[in-house]
Parts: sequence; C-alpha cells; structure tokens
Amino acid sequence: MIFIAVKFTVRPERSADWLSLVEDFTQATRQEPGNVFFEWSKSVDTPNQFVLLEAFRSPSDGETHVNSEHFRTAMAWMPAAIAETPEIIHVEAPGEGWSRMAELSPV
Repeated sequence: MIFIAVKFTVRPERSADWLSLVEDFTQATRQEPGNVFFEWSKSVDTPNQFVLLEAFRSPSDGETHVNSEHFRTAMAWMPAAIAETPEIIHVEAPGEGWSRMAELSPV
C-alpha cells in the first residue's frame, strides 16, 4: 500500500471554503479503483492548515492517480489557493488499509 500524508497551508481567505474547493477532486479520487482512502482534516494547531491522508493499493495505482485528469485539474488551480508549498510524507506501508489499534478499545 502507498500511504501519503500532505499538509496544505491555504491562504486565509480560502480557508473557510477549502473543503468545498477540493470536493470534486476528493470525490473523483475516492472513485479511483486503486484508492483505499482519501480523507481531509483541519489542523487543530495551525490556522488555515488542512491535512490530507490518502492511500492507494499499489505504486501503479498512485501513478494512475497523479496522471488523472482530476489530479491535473486540482494542481492547476491549487497554487492560487495555497499559502506555501505543501509538506508531504510518501511511504510504502504493509497492509491494505486501516487496522484496529491493539492498545485501546471501548469499555
């Protein structure tokens, strides 16, 4: 599995509508056959920062993603909405998606 975490610091005036701006990109990516998950969160520590967690079944699925029309479209408009170059972690990880945490369960 390819696991990717990306921190997007967006321009303050775009922060309130960021999730709406990325909605088409998000939905198109989630429909890709090799997509495992594609999830956005808002940072609790850094104003105007959003964190994207995404995974693809294989390196070739990740390559298909970055060569998709919706990826190219997003990369074309995002520079005008971000405040700095995103930070990224990109690793190959064992498994096929989320696992259960062994150290914690509800009572």
